[in-house]
Amino acid sequence: MQENKIIKLTVRDVRFPTSLEQHGSDAMHTDPDYSVAYVVLETDSDAALKGYGLTFTVGRGTEIVVCAVKALSTLVVGKTLKEIVSDFRGFYRLLSSDGQMRWVGPEKGVIQLATAAILNAVWDLWARVEGKPLWKLLVDMDPAKLISCIDFRYITDALTEQEALEEQMLKEGYPAYTTSCAWLGYTDQQLTQLCSEALAQGWTKFKVKVGADLQDDIRRCSLIRKLIGPNNTLMIDANQRWDVNEAITWVTKLAEFHPLWIEEPTCPDDVLGHASISKALAPLGIGVATGEQCHNRVMFKQFLQAAALQFVQIDSCRVGSVNENLAIILMAAKFNVPVCPHAGGVGLCELVQHLILFDYISVSASLNNRMCEYVDHLHEHFKSPTIIRNAHYIPPKDPGYSCEMLEESVQKHQYPDGEVWRAIEQQGKQ
Repeated sequence: MQENKIIKLTVRDVRFPTSLEQHGSDAMHTDPDYSVAYVVLETDSDAALKGYGLTFTVGRGTEIVVCAVKALSTLVVGKTLKEIVSDFRGFYRLLSSDGQMRWVGPEKGVIQLATAAILNAVWDLWARVEGKPLWKLLVDMDPAKLISCIDFRYITDALTEQEALEEQMLKEGYPAYTTSCAWLGYTDQQLTQLCSEALAQGWTKFKVKVGADLQDDIRRCSLIRKLIGPNNTLMIDANQRWDVNEAITWVTKLAEFHPLWIEEPTCPDDVLGHASISKALAPLGIGVATGEQCHNRVMFKQFLQAAALQFVQIDSCRVGSVNENLAIILMAAKFNVPVCPHAGGVGLCELVQHLILFDYISVSASLNNRMCEYVDHLHEHFKSPTIIRNAHYIPPKDPGYSCEMLEESVQKHQYPDGEVWRAIEQQGKQ
């Protein structure tokens, strides 16, 4: 591997006005503008190689993450890729546990989001140097080398690369479920149209946003269950709306629609609360799914040890990038809990597909109750957008972590000076 010294880090605030059409609306986020803090690492290589990374946000507050990335950039610029990956665990600790900046963390909140954006760019750069998509870089990596990237001691020996499973994924893809049909702000007409179109495209697994009004939830779940039929899979997502007892009562009243899981029923930090909900709903055959707002691997460890979830929802941009997600995937395997990643937003589908492919090929070797979320928004802004065929993720082939955005899109949607946001500002003045 060449040295590939990182000579520059840039970060931009890129926002998409998804709130205008209620895309992404749920019980807690009624007006989300899907956004990213978008990082580019430039190197001194002869080929002028760059690494691209991002972390997901929902509008206001993205500027805070951008500031955090800039604060961490001094720990990155000047290092070589070879130096970083030779001690990736140490580099992860450097970013996540800086002696002064960790006071506003540690390993959670804005600093963790900024760490994810930077590390995502480093992994993208490494995969590009190796000429492989990230999932293939991970699958081919020596197990000892892979473990050396993880800052955790609670690890399983589950790593077993299976060539036949890789061939299966290349041929068939990884099963996905859709959230695009049932955002909370959509009308019944939109729900009906989008569900009908999804069924015609081969979708069999659907997630519905709930939590704002019980009677409205009963009506919407009834509508969607009738549309998709009794044999297709339904999940519900409250986005942290309820307290523990309220969650149990509310979901019990939705049990007639046979949801596979209730997602984020309460505060994402309440491990014991999730355990109580899991225990109460188990007789109804309803599991608990959570993870998209879990700050770090330690929280996942506690959720797993407390039997507080039945589905692990990793997120490619919430915890400390690939490094930390590898630890979470391995812990989930140890507890025999399926990993069903959170995705959607801006770029989350593009990134997390690499992680779930690695999980299947090198760790779980199972598709039982396993699926990856898909949201059909904003993929056109990426150089290597997610490919879905017959409701399955098709493994990406381009080298890297699929993070690179189209420069034209970045410039148009950069906040607040991009063309799109200037136009919205002018409309507001009229």
